Amino acid sequence: MKFIDPHQDRWQQVSGEDGPQVHPAPAPHRLLTLEQWHAVRGEWPEGVAVGVMLPNDAEVEALAEDLPRLALVALHFPKWVDGRAYSQARLLRARYGFKGEIRATGEVLVDMLPLLQRTGFDAAQLRADQKIESARRALGFFGGHYQGDTVHPQPLFARYESQPYARS
Repeated sequence: MKFIDPHQDRWQQVSGEDGPQVHPAPAPHRLLTLEQWHAVRGEWPEGVAVGVMLPNDAEVEALAEDLPRLALVALHFPKWVDGRAYSQARLLRARYGFKGEIRATGEVLVDMLPLLQRTGFDAAQLRADQKIESARRALGFFGGHYQGDTVHPQPLFARYESQPYARS
């Protein structure tokens, strides 16, 4: 899991004095709102890295046809108890085969990291009061899981059946 420092992040949001620009100019490592992306996707040059911030109340299907062009999808947790972004990440990885970065933003707490990782997130921007050292420790709490996930789609018993001597 990669931890994002917002002050050193190469991905930059595009906004003006009155909020997000409606029609941002293409440039590498732009992080656009869903509305901005829909306004410029027809003109966005191939090969120019772009990311999209998908609100947790938006359908992943809104990005489905554009996923091969995206390098990053940022999913937002407005509250740590709102888990809709977990489902969005799982859909991006499992159903749509998205290979780019999936980043957790918003109210991201250390306690959430194991589930973030299991559902397909590979980067997180922790809430300001959370410590990266604690986050790294949290990722090592569980050595394995019985159920399948985005990292290991097969449940544990099926992995052992395919490799009978892996138990020892």
